[in-house]
Order: sequence, then structure tokens, then C-alpha cells
Amino acid sequence: MIDIKFYQKVYQLKKQLMNKEISNSDYVWKKFEEFRSKDPVIYNIETTNACNMRCEMCPRTTMMTRPIETLDMETYEKVVNQIKPWSEADWKQWENFAEKTYGVPKDEMSENNFFLYIIPKVITLHGYGDPLLDKDISQRVKLLNSRVKIPSYFSCNPANIDVEKTVEVCQNGLDYLKYSMESTDDKAHKEIRGMASDFTESYKKILEVLEKKKQLGFKTEIIITMLDLDRPDQQEQWEKLKEKFKGLDVYIFFKSVDQDWYKKTKETKAIHWTEFCQYPWSSMTIKSDGKVASCAEDYNNDIILGDAKKDSLYDIWNGQLYNDFRKAHLELNVERCIKRCDAKLVGDMLKK
Repeated sequence: MIDIKFYQKVYQLKKQLMNKEISNSDYVWKKFEEFRSKDPVIYNIETTNACNMRCEMCPRTTMMTRPIETLDMETYEKVVNQIKPWSEADWKQWENFAEKTYGVPKDEMSENNFFLYIIPKVITLHGYGDPLLDKDISQRVKLLNSRVKIPSYFSCNPANIDVEKTVEVCQNGLDYLKYSMESTDDKAHKEIRGMASDFTESYKKILEVLEKKKQLGFKTEIIITMLDLDRPDQQEQWEKLKEKFKGLDVYIFFKSVDQDWYKKTKETKAIHWTEFCQYPWSSMTIKSDGKVASCAEDYNNDIILGDAKKDSLYDIWNGQLYNDFRKAHLELNVERCIKRCDAKLVGDMLKK
């Protein structure tokens, strides 16, 4: 989830900042604090950071040094008990705002549609790991679905699909399940995601999942993406992938790489990367060790703002560490975000 109320309240101020019409950081701080919800909004819960892939575009592959852990169910349940969904009225207001402001239709299949109409309402159950490697993922989805009625979503590696387990997760209430396919060629797929991955077997398994969905009638929306890695045959492969899923019950779109700061292949046109980073004010990330990190992109837990095992999410969200982190964004005094993230910082947009 993201704080859709904050996004709406801050929008006019955001336009002024992006146009460099404001130079008073004290004023911006005051308005952001006024707009910020005092109740935390949870973006994602990283249930595990275990992964058996070696993806070339993932900083986890070569730069993540934190231990491999899976979030214990006690902490997971504690977190779930502290979150709540948007009301129907809140969500309707957001949909109207999103369509009017960004011009992205609600029924479009695209990266920006996914960001505007799916991500803001779901709890994302992945981070720098594959949820299919979490033995408790089905139970986690069931608990979230029965306890707080918040839509759930996770992305996973299609090569790891266990059809029986996937069906169980879907029947337990998973709302969105995303698979990323980087080529229709097995050799190329292995080059991109590692030897544990290929296209042929992954495609067969996805077709099995889609057939089970048709037979059993579970509601899970199956999402297919291809990352724009700027490869020489990128467009050709995208067209081939679309043809493979033509006429099937999937939501399919071409996706920017989330973090490209260490490769710098091309600029993204995704809304959330063209605006400034709002995570310090709009959402919270829980990592596989129960710690609250700066955001979902903090692959190595470089900035820890609290511990969900020990303290309430409310106290963490409104605590001194978060307060200092927010100020650091305005003052451009947060090295990790400046050097190891593609997101723009609000401090860069204060008129000089």
C-alpha cells in the first residue's frame, strides 16, 4: 500500500517543487508533516530474502550481504494486526484522482496502471527474495485475507512454480500474482536470471496455473511482465512474449527496471521514478528480520528505522529515527539514497 491520502494532499505542492518554485525547506517540512498520516501505511512485508536466482539486474545478486532469513509468523501476525485497508469511499476518491491527474485509464494494462490502481491498495509480500521459497506463504496470505481483508500481491520467479502450492496460495485469497519473463529463449533467460531459470518450463507451469484458475474459479489475477533491460532484441522478445499469452487470462505489461543506478542503461518513464521519492512520508517496509528499513529498495538494510518485533508500527513511524530520516531527505544528507537509488530526492527540487 501507499498513502493515497498523502499523495493527493501533496500533489499541488509536489508540482511546485518539481518546477523549482519553492525554496523554503521549513515550509515544505511543515506541509509534509501536516499531510502525513500519523498511522503508518505498510508498503510491503518481505516474508523472506531467500532466492535461488542470479538476476543480472538485481543488486541482491552481487551486493546484498545481509543474512538469509524468513520472517517468523509471530512477528508477521503482529504486523498484520496493525494495518487496515482503505475504505471504499477513500479508494473511489483515489481512482478519480489518479485518472484525472495522470490520464491513465483504470482498465489499461500498463506499468503506470499497475502502479496507480494495484500497488496503492495491496500489501506486497515480497522484497529481495522469492515468496515461493517461504514455506509459510500460503498461511500468510490466508491470515492477511481473513484478518484485515487487504488485497495481497507478490512477484516470484516462474521457474520456482509448484503448481499445487500456487493453487493453495491462490485459493487462500492471493489477489495478484506476478511472473517476470525476460526472454522467450531459454539460453537468454538463463543469461539474464541464472541457470535455475528458463522460459520453456516456466511457460508450461504458468499455463497449468491458468488452467487451474479456470477449473477452480479462484480470483487471483495473473500478471506477466518483461523488464526493459535495453537488450538488442528487447522489442522483438516483447512482441514474442505478448504473442505467447495472446487470448489468455493475464494482465501483461512492459516494465522498467526498478533500480538501474549501478548500470544506467536508460531513463524510465514510470510515474513513481519521474516524481520525487515519497516513501519517507507515505509508506513503511518490514524486512525478513522484522526490522523496519528505509524502503523496499533498501536491499541491504542500510537504514534501519525500528524493529517491528519490539515496538509498535505507530511508535516507529512517528519516532525520532523516522523524523531524522525525513529531514535528511530534505537536506540531501542521506548518502545511501543519493548514491544507491534512482529515485529523485525532494531536497534536489528545492529552488536554489
